[in-house]
Amino acid sequence: MKKVRRITEAEVIAEFLKAEFYHAEFDHDREKYESFVFDADLMDETENAVRRALLFRRRATMWREIPQDTQWWEIELDPQDLEHVNVFPRAQWRRISDGNFQALHVAQRIRRQLEQGKNNELLSKIQVLRTRMQYEGPKSTVMLIGIDEHHPVTLLEGNHRFVSSLLVPREIMLRRLRLVCGFSPTMENCCWYKTDLPNLLHYTKNRIKHLWSRDADVTRLLPEDTQNGSGSDYANVIGYTKSE
Repeated sequence: MKKVRRITEAEVIAEFLKAEFYHAEFDHDREKYESFVFDADLMDETENAVRRALLFRRRATMWREIPQDTQWWEIELDPQDLEHVNVFPRAQWRRISDGNFQALHVAQRIRRQLEQGKNNELLSKIQVLRTRMQYEGPKSTVMLIGIDEHHPVTLLEGNHRFVSSLLVPREIMLRRLRLVCGFSPTMENCCWYKTDLPNLLHYTKNRIKHLWSRDADVTRLLPEDTQNGSGSDYANVIGYTKSE
């Protein structure tokens, strides 16, 4: 595993939000905030705070478990590194993994089921993504977490896309995926990386602690004049537009 370049948490959140923005939680104000999501200015701290709040609508409990000292890096994987990538140990991945969360193992099980003509929601989604991946287009960002580049890593976001990429030739995978990984020496204390009783208890306590948090309240972050406007209104308020 090779570290390519250091990236900011703000950039990671911006990429994560792009993958989440189609969900129902954003239906009522998607148009209002789409410029923040798809035309991100990572140098603007207010924009960064807005994107963080938007992401927290769906992923607050996930993000709070990531250690605060996490450093984010764009990475490259050698073929042998694929053996050390694990899928997110939850829900449908727990069912398909049969106790082995290695992404290569999961991909092989999915390949066999597809060849046998089986069909369910997970297999259908993987089949669609595998087909799309073979067409040219912009790179899609997949996010992982780990202790360092010498230990196994776990997929945090983009499980379906990564597993689908293991079902196509590697040169296609390299063209279509951008991999970023958060490293922390305390990542074993994160339940998304290591699922054990102490980590799950910490997760539960954190959920209770933040039941009434306003972290996902976007309106507290924007000038009052923009509360009923759009992202472009915000740009005008602070004196610039994206085209300048």
